[in-house]
Amino acid sequence: MIRSRLVLTAPFATLALAGCGVNAIPTAEENAKAKWADVENQYQRRADLVPNLVATVKGYATHEQSTLEGVTNARAKATSVTLNADDLSDPAKVKAFQDAQNQLSGALGRLLAVQEAYPDLKANEQFVALQSQLEGTENRIAVARSDYNQAVQDYNTRIRTFPDAIGAKLIYGAKPITPFKATAANAEEAPKVSF
Repeated sequence: MIRSRLVLTAPFATLALAGCGVNAIPTAEENAKAKWADVENQYQRRADLVPNLVATVKGYATHEQSTLEGVTNARAKATSVTLNADDLSDPAKVKAFQDAQNQLSGALGRLLAVQEAYPDLKANEQFVALQSQLEGTENRIAVARSDYNQAVQDYNTRIRTFPDAIGAKLIYGAKPITPFKATAANAEEAPKVSF
């Protein structure tokens, strides 16, 4: 009698566990972590390009030393602030990382504005190629952030909805992962450019 009950309840127990996100939750979490690795990869690509860009501009605009130093310092800070996949559920650590990256973005924007003031620099093939690479990198960062945020949304939704929320809380102790957020006060408005 006990054996027949076990035989009958075993399939139901298996289905109940499967319905609680036993496999889906770690899969979604690993996907979010993989997308985070893509974001870090694109930031590293940008950090690797910056010294080449600075060196090229330095050759043409030596009197813009403060701008170049600002970029160099921002790059150093951006590469010193790290965030690993285990820290993604800590909003303060995500914000510190994002702030460092935003400082580098701002410094690069000022550096690229220098090229408008120096026609010789603007015409330099190396600068144009590096500027194009940097623009492509910024686009890749935006795509990687978007993909990461989608993976975070999928994971966070999964751990908060029934029936996966049961497995998320009881088995994994899952915590929401922090997405990237716009930090500029008027990020929803396009920047105004004037010459």
